[in-house]
Amino acid sequence: MKNKVLFVVTIVVVFLLGLLASSIINRKSEAKYKYVPNVQIGENEPRNEEWGKNYPREYQSYLQTADTSFTSYQGGSSSIDMLEEDPRMVVLWAGYAFSKDYNQGRGHFYAIDDLQNSLRSGAPESKEDGPMPATCWACKGPDVPRLMDEHGVGEFYSGTWAENVSEVVNPIGCADCHDPTNMKLLITRPALVEAFQAMGKDINKSTHQEMRSLVCAQCHVEYYFNTKKEGHEGTPYLTFPWENGFAVEDMEKYYDDIGFSDWTHAISKAPMLKAQHPDYEIFLTGVHADRGVSCADCHMPYKSEGGQKFTDHHLQSPLNNVANSCQVCHREETDKLITNVYDRQRKANENRIKLEDVLVKAHVEAGKAWELGATNEQMKDILMSIRHAQWRWDYTAASHGASFHSPVEIGRVLGSGLAEAQEARVMLVRLLANLGHNDPVAMPDISTKAKAQKYIGLDMEKLREEKEAFKTNVLPKWLEEAKQREAKMDSKKVVSTDN
Repeated sequence: MKNKVLFVVTIVVVFLLGLLASSIINRKSEAKYKYVPNVQIGENEPRNEEWGKNYPREYQSYLQTADTSFTSYQGGSSSIDMLEEDPRMVVLWAGYAFSKDYNQGRGHFYAIDDLQNSLRSGAPESKEDGPMPATCWACKGPDVPRLMDEHGVGEFYSGTWAENVSEVVNPIGCADCHDPTNMKLLITRPALVEAFQAMGKDINKSTHQEMRSLVCAQCHVEYYFNTKKEGHEGTPYLTFPWENGFAVEDMEKYYDDIGFSDWTHAISKAPMLKAQHPDYEIFLTGVHADRGVSCADCHMPYKSEGGQKFTDHHLQSPLNNVANSCQVCHREETDKLITNVYDRQRKANENRIKLEDVLVKAHVEAGKAWELGATNEQMKDILMSIRHAQWRWDYTAASHGASFHSPVEIGRVLGSGLAEAQEARVMLVRLLANLGHNDPVAMPDISTKAKAQKYIGLDMEKLREEKEAFKTNVLPKWLEEAKQREAKMDSKKVVSTDN
């Protein structure tokens, strides 16, 4: 009897071992043929779906960026009207396109749509009459490196936004970060290479881990349009202001030294700087960067599926994927980790709002000073303090996740911004008194976006009508041109027979 039991047990064990061996062999076979190409990806192939034929797991995870249902304390992935939430911004950006429209971006999948729909991109009636330069497309998708390769970098920058509407149609994706011949991470935007060269650094010597952040730094950085670049005078050439360093004061000095301003404020007449999204610069000052963590480690963590490990291309907030991002290193519970993040963000937000309040008053008071006959010499130092204070505010407000990436640095920057703004108001009080105005300057009612936009003189109804007419009558024709162009690309596709 004992022998029979032993025999049966042996049979079962052998059977289970056989299943295990079969599973291992199948997984190894699957891994071996995981990346056998179905198509030959061309050098300038911008279409993510074509890359997806060779890398289906990565592509399927990328498609999840279309989901905008996640919300968090600072937004998440849904579209939020930031001017409606905080009408002070309308006054802070008076005279600049952001006062018309500023929505939280919905992520890489919608990069093209969101720019087309934005009131900031205007409503050009013809491709030759666009209100924005082609440089505004620079980070919106893989058609940009294609166009730069076909026409030249400077030539691309010299065009208009409108004349590229039918050219830049594929949202941020594979060709923005990968070499099609070997899938290595690749810098496709020359501005990043040029910025490192200006600092005496060779980006080609970067490690793979550094590249997992640098491909993000191609776009998630502060930049400006340099119309004085040697050999490209008059062209809005994309440039990163890093020659003095990455700190907020370093970039401020760079701009001050060259006398650059993005616009003149419509109320205060201050020469203003508009921060873009200095995510990489702020990230570098935080503890994660100090520990060697890359952007991809948190926003694109590794994932296993069917026994295969790959990089999750569902680029998103780590707070929507805590198990695979935060908890790889941190052992705290999910709720605890999220609470920690929100606490830091709320505290930073408190000081950001305080700085906004002081800045709005400074702009309005400066406007009153001009009205009473202030001279340029009297206003010079005041306007420079307003410029520096708002630069610091915008530097913190425009960055994605700044108060998480580096809460200590953000606290420092906001603190120095408050000091600059208060100094501007002290000087204004003295000047107004000298001009015969001793009473507090009356502040406008900007409790809603509509009231704030009316106060600074925007005709929003006209702007919306013009944009709607463009989207209805002009945009579809240009997008049809794009379809016809890409249909010709299909005919050149080479199919592999390897599998």
